Amino acid sequence: KKDISVANFITHETHCSRNIEVCRYCSELIPKSEMKNHIESEHVQVTCKCRMKIEKCLLKDHEASACPVRPALCQYCDIQLPFNKLQDHEMFCGARTEPCPGCGLNIMVKDLKEHPRVCR
Repeated sequence: KKDISVANFITHETHCSRNIEVCRYCSELIPKSEMKNHIESEHVQVTCKCRMKIEKCLLKDHEASACPVRPALCQYCDIQLPFNKLQDHEMFCGARTEPCPGCGLNIMVKDLKEHPRVCR
């Protein structure tokens, strides 16, 4: 995947065909001597904490954006909980009330940001 001068091309091509392989999983060019290690370190199946089996090289992205038990913060109280529990928690947490410092009325936490526009 690099430019090779015409004078060195045949030598380079011979060297590559003897020493480099294309990974059957990710299509990366890997030295033949490192292929076994590459497959074991990048493409081995691991189990996420959500019990899903996934290639090791994909685990970080899964944990960051798709895992149902990835950490998530409640928008109302900033408590950290698993993502799959967030919606139920926020429905409960947002329905709590707190007194408005301006008018003294008890306002649901989910409405506190908008309340100053209509506050007496």
